[in-house]
Amino acid sequence: MSTAISFEHVSKTFAVDGREFEALRDVNLSVERGDVYGIVGYSGAGKSTLLRTVNALERPTSGRVVVDGRDVTALNGRDLSAVRQRIGMIFQQFNLLQSRNVYQNVAYPLKLAGLPKAEILDRVEELLEFVGLSDKALQYPRRLSGGQKQRVGIARALASRPDILISDEATSALDPQTTGEVLDLLRRVNREYGVTILLVTHEMDVVRSIANKVAVMQDGEVVEHGTVYDVFANPTHPTSRRFVSSVVAHEAPASALARIRTVHTGRLVRIHVGDRESNDPFLSRIARTHGVDFNVVYGGVSELQSRLFGTLTVELLGADVDVDAAIRDLAEVAEVAELSGPRELEAVDA
Repeated sequence: MSTAISFEHVSKTFAVDGREFEALRDVNLSVERGDVYGIVGYSGAGKSTLLRTVNALERPTSGRVVVDGRDVTALNGRDLSAVRQRIGMIFQQFNLLQSRNVYQNVAYPLKLAGLPKAEILDRVEELLEFVGLSDKALQYPRRLSGGQKQRVGIARALASRPDILISDEATSALDPQTTGEVLDLLRRVNREYGVTILLVTHEMDVVRSIANKVAVMQDGEVVEHGTVYDVFANPTHPTSRRFVSSVVAHEAPASALARIRTVHTGRLVRIHVGDRESNDPFLSRIARTHGVDFNVVYGGVSELQSRLFGTLTVELLGADVDVDAAIRDLAEVAEVAELSGPRELEAVDA
């Protein structure tokens, strides 16, 4: 695949009350054509600022942003306008024109581009049918639900047939059911129109639902990035682990482990379960081999993009020499860590 968007050593500094604030720090990312790429972070992480550099609504202090092979940080005037026409944008608060009906809102960018009325009519009708709002063409935004407003926003963003769609917290103002409907629509946009989607969100469930790749940001920096499966299955940065744990409760926090120890007196191990090609019941097999009993006391396994991942906290019961041998064999087939005491518990919860 070719690269649709490339962030190359992008930094951005703002002056706030006479002091400098670094919103972005040396960001390097590549978004391939056809990706649905999620950028996740808490408030103030810099994700929206990064998104706005794609269409030069924000100019980096240093570094460059390359879109479809063109350095947008070096463009102005007509050249920049031409690139922006290939980038659609949807917003958290919809940004619809309240004095215009649904048809007029979707038609607005096409009128600005000077397209003939007949062509505008055909395109708007096509898009309203695509987003399921053909019957709302003459209604005004005040008569629409939040989900319907966002569908209008998506239709408007697609009006100029963009190659890239950028989404700034587009589902944050929606209820869970409507969020799911909007995400389903964005999947269709990606699949049927071949549009590359770059979205920022603080909702990890949105990333899990729609994205194939993700970058985690903190304090203006990308602290982790990769496929959604890899980041969910094996997050390496504390911020990533907090985000993943907000939607996947596989790993026991220290408070839960402390309670578990009041009931289970055996040795506790944490076993990371990745996608496996065989159905080998390795835990029960190894326990039998060494005469060790086991209890699964916490954790779970989830499916993501047709692959399994999870973490199990397991109590092993038996003579120390037998448990030691069982742990060694487990380490041959899975990622295993013994939770041996308070220090270990603190490390797990960090």
